[in-house]
Amino acid sequence: MDFNPSFFSHPLAASGATLSHRDPAVRQFWIQHGILARRIGAEIGRQLGSSCVTNVWVPDGSKDLPADRKSPRERLESSLDAIFAEPLTTNLDAVESKLFGIGSEAYVVGSHEFYLGYCVTRQKVLCLDAGHFHPTEALADKITSTLQFVPEILLHLSRGVRWDSDHVVLLDDPTRAVMEELVRGEFLHRVHLGLDFFDASINRIAAWTIGARNAMKALLIALLEPSLTLKSYEDTGDHTSRLALLEELKTMPYAAVWDEFCLRQNKPSGRDWMKQVKAYEQHVLAHR
Repeated sequence: MDFNPSFFSHPLAASGATLSHRDPAVRQFWIQHGILARRIGAEIGRQLGSSCVTNVWVPDGSKDLPADRKSPRERLESSLDAIFAEPLTTNLDAVESKLFGIGSEAYVVGSHEFYLGYCVTRQKVLCLDAGHFHPTEALADKITSTLQFVPEILLHLSRGVRWDSDHVVLLDDPTRAVMEELVRGEFLHRVHLGLDFFDASINRIAAWTIGARNAMKALLIALLEPSLTLKSYEDTGDHTSRLALLEELKTMPYAAVWDEFCLRQNKPSGRDWMKQVKAYEQHVLAHR
């Protein structure tokens, strides 16, 4: 489970700063909030029998150009150290960056570079959100680089549109590329996969189902890939065979494997699951 302590929607977050606030009293309020949130995460992990990832994202930043970019980051570093000081089992600490957001268009205190450095020096879990980078950046390309230096990563699979994510996961090239990197690098045991999206314009249950199934399909396609063969071509300099095989894989019948998997799990394949969603919509959602 991925648990996010909410550092927003509170009067003491109205200024656009929490853990990096210049007022020590405000910082202490949010530090204590983070400490208690970690304990909640540990209890969730204890009850589930699987460590909970307590993922810290803060909205701290500036709408316009700041004169001092250094001091807020020094305060954020100190605040995080205070939050993470208590040893806890059944809890994993993660931090999440963002390129920019509403109210932090010009400057984000917790940038990717800040949190990458923090995770390397503290050996924490680094969260990479599919919608929190520049549109020209490839999330998949960050996986092998970051896992060279941090113990684990948390991935928020989503779909970046314009300035943010929170759109239902598609079976698209970026999602497939992420899964391919995880399988090719043998990283699955060091990665936590989270689905990070919401969309009020469509049925929420359908959104969850579409996103989850697409993430699983992308992982299945990556697992079906003959990665050892591809690597052998690469090792011998046979880039022609590598390219040829990569292109042939695009039309391989992975859908048949997916349908068989659903059959063995006694789950609907194809679009049959929509019948259950429509029935729930009619008998439950319509009466709320």
